[in-house]
Amino acid sequence: MTGPLDYVETQRVVLFSEGDPLRLRGGGRLDHVEVAYETYGELSPERDNVVFVCHALTGHAHAAGLHLGAKKRGWWDNIIGPGKPLDTDRFFVVAPNILGGCSGTTGPLSLNPATGEPYYLDFPMLHMSDLVAVHRKLMRHLGVERVYAGVGGSLGGMQILQWAIDAPDEIEKAVLVAASSRLSTENIAFSSVARTAIMSDPEFHGGRYVEHDTVPRLGQKVARMMAHITYVSDQSLDTKFGHRRDTVGDEMRMEPDFAVEHYLQHQGDVFLDRFDALSYLYLTRLLDYFDPFADPWTAERLAAARTQFQVTSFDSDWRFDTRQSLRMVEQLEACGAKVDFAEIASPFGHDSFLLQPPGYHERVAAFLKD
Repeated sequence: MTGPLDYVETQRVVLFSEGDPLRLRGGGRLDHVEVAYETYGELSPERDNVVFVCHALTGHAHAAGLHLGAKKRGWWDNIIGPGKPLDTDRFFVVAPNILGGCSGTTGPLSLNPATGEPYYLDFPMLHMSDLVAVHRKLMRHLGVERVYAGVGGSLGGMQILQWAIDAPDEIEKAVLVAASSRLSTENIAFSSVARTAIMSDPEFHGGRYVEHDTVPRLGQKVARMMAHITYVSDQSLDTKFGHRRDTVGDEMRMEPDFAVEHYLQHQGDVFLDRFDALSYLYLTRLLDYFDPFADPWTAERLAAARTQFQVTSFDSDWRFDTRQSLRMVEQLEACGAKVDFAEIASPFGHDSFLLQPPGYHERVAAFLKD
């Protein structure tokens, strides 16, 4: 059977509580952690067919299928489903919203049990290991001790890498797509500008904008517009929009005029409806500090691991370019890990991991075969 999944539902579970808090790598703790997640397929009696999907920066748990009454399918519906690379006739696929997010999992706008008010900027800074700790606890909740494969693109791939380091015996195969083991200086610079745009917005109110019944709309929109440019390629923008103007006549104007400008305006506007500014601040900062091979225990843990890695980059991705993937491959191989690497030709830039350029899905499917 090959085709899309039918209707799916998002589930929620409280994984950490005051009596069993989430102790963060930075020394803090969270006394209440709720997680939103979805599952697709059936868990085998042996509980050995789990594929765990981690989403990218602004993703969520709805990775595949269709919610009742909705028109838009899950963000990775093209790779998850019957007969697809993450074959739900074979695998039990788990997809959660990450810690610090804003789509059902505990984040900065969640209520702080100690105050009864949202955390706002009192929410603790997160390390990638904190996200992984929540993923691992979700697996225990589902009665699973080991996953067959962990799969993720961009920030999702970084979560899988950290998981393979933190718990070397828990992931048999790790699929890391358009990811990095340490952000480039340019990446940190882009994120810094985005955060500055948000925090400088007059409606930010020190992060307590909800109390003022507003959001830092302009800053968040600018941050997304800029970031979106880095997710696509010059070729894809030129092919889609070229130098086309959306107005009639030759008169010059200061307002948006070119088709690409209107496209970015739209991307910025729709982002406001689906993502929270504080989550954006926390998760981009999390990425800046990610550098697992700087930890002295990483080499020893990976040397003892049985995880097989597949690392894939795209030739038009300039946000997380192939050099960053190659650096990760070299670091993994230096630790004794087995790595399958390839660069895929694609015109779509960083967003290629969400799409289906030739050879990409076939590569993932082949790696996940027994």
